[in-house]
Amino acid sequence: MNLQAKAPLKRAACVAMSRASVALSQPSGRAVAIVKASAQPQIADSNASRIVYATAAGSQHDKLGHPECAARIPAIQSALEAAGLTAEARPNQLISLLDFRPANLKQVRAIHSERYVERLRELVENNSPSLVDADTYITSTSYNDAFRAAGAAIALVDAVVEASFARAEAADGISSTTGFGICRPPGHHALPAVPMGFCLLSTIAIAARYCQQEHGLQRVAIFDFDVHHGNGTHDTFYSEPDILFVSTHQRGTFPFTGKHSETGKGDGEGASINIPLPGDAGDAAMHAAFEEVVGPALDRFRPSVILVSAGYDAHWKDPLAGLQMCTSTYHRLGQQLVEAAGRLCQGRLVFLLEGGYDLNALGASVADTFRGVLGDSSADGFDPGLLRDEPTSKVRDALREEGASTTCRASVALPNRVQQPSRAREDWWHLRNELDDDVSKPEGQQTQRGIDNITLLQLTHSL
Repeated sequence: MNLQAKAPLKRAACVAMSRASVALSQPSGRAVAIVKASAQPQIADSNASRIVYATAAGSQHDKLGHPECAARIPAIQSALEAAGLTAEARPNQLISLLDFRPANLKQVRAIHSERYVERLRELVENNSPSLVDADTYITSTSYNDAFRAAGAAIALVDAVVEASFARAEAADGISSTTGFGICRPPGHHALPAVPMGFCLLSTIAIAARYCQQEHGLQRVAIFDFDVHHGNGTHDTFYSEPDILFVSTHQRGTFPFTGKHSETGKGDGEGASINIPLPGDAGDAAMHAAFEEVVGPALDRFRPSVILVSAGYDAHWKDPLAGLQMCTSTYHRLGQQLVEAAGRLCQGRLVFLLEGGYDLNALGASVADTFRGVLGDSSADGFDPGLLRDEPTSKVRDALREEGASTTCRASVALPNRVQQPSRAREDWWHLRNELDDDVSKPEGQQTQRGIDNITLLQLTHSL
C-alpha cells in the first residue's frame, strides 16, 4: 500500500459562514431544518479530519446505455478536482491510496460461496459481454474489476484502522481518518450466491467480515443510504448480532425488500433496522431519520467500526427513483457520521460507493460528502423549497412505525415471506447455471430454446 503524501500547503484563513435555514414542521411539533448553504464553501481552519481515498474505476466494466456505467468514476474525479478536493490540492488532509491489491479468494469466500465465485469467473471468461440477469451485465474484465473494488475496500479498512491506533501519538493535529472508496461495480445487492441489481460481489460485506477476522473489530455497523434497499448486505448478516445493518431507502422500489418488520432472525433479531421512506421524502426526512433512528441505533450498538454504503441515487436529480435528497443532505451525513465515529469507535469510518446515476449530482454529492467529513461548509446553493413538498405526515408515520418496531423487537414474529425474495433469486441463479450453454450466449446468438429460457429466468427474477 502506497500512501501518497506531500508537504503541507498554506491555507487561507477561514471566514465564518452564515446560513439561511427553513424549518419544516413535523406533525409531532418538532422542527427539522433544511439548510441552504453558501455556494462558496469555506475550508475548515483545522486539520482535525483527514480522508484517505482509493479509486477502482472498472473502466472496461461498461455497457452502452446502462446507468451503472464507466463514466460514473470520472464524473466524481472531475468534481473533486474542480473543488480542490484531491491529494495534490490538499495533501495535509487528503491522501490517495495508489497501490493496493485486489481482494483474494479467501477474503471473497468469507462472504460468497465457492461455487458462485467459480461460476462468475467462468461466465466472465466464456460468455462476456452478456447479461447475468435482467439488470446486471458482465464484460471481459468484470471479475477482476469486482475483486479490485473489494481490494480497495479492504485497503481502506487497513488504513483507517492503522490511523485510529496511531491517532493518540500523532503530532499533526489529525483526530480522525475516514476512508472513501470511489469504486465500482457496486455491491450491496449481491447475495452470497447470486448477482443482482448491477452488483457482482458484496463489497461492503467483504469489508465487514475482514474487519472482524483480520482486525478483531467484532461489532461492525453498516449504514446504507442508497435509495434502493441493500438486500444483499441485509440478508448476508440477517442472523448475526454483531453486525448492525441500518438502511434508509425508498419504499416500494427495487428490490422490494427492507420492510419495517424485517428486523433480523435468531441471534440477529433487532440488528437489522429498515427505514422505508415514502416517495418525495427529502432532506428533512433524512435529517429526522438520522436524528431519531440511525444515530440512536449507533449509540446503543457502540460499534468498533462504521461502514457506509454510500449510494447517491436518492438525490432529487437521479433518474432511477423518487426521493428528493439535496447535495447538502450528503454534506450533513458526512458531518454526522464522522462525529459518530469519533465518539464511538476512534474515528474508524469507511464510505464505499454504491448507486448514483445522474453524473452531475453524483460528482457534486460525493464532493459535498468530502467537505462534510473534513469540516468544510457545503457548496450546495440549491434551495430545497423549489422541490415538491415532502410528505411529512407519511415520513412521521414511517419513523413512528420504526420506533414502535425498535421497541417491540424482542417479540416480533417474522413472517416467512421476509426471506422469499432472496430464495427466489438463489433458485434463479442455480437454474441459470444448470441450463445449457445457449442461455449464456451474447444477445443475438441464442437459439429459440435459449431465448425461451432467458424469458423464463427474467420472469423468475421479477418475483
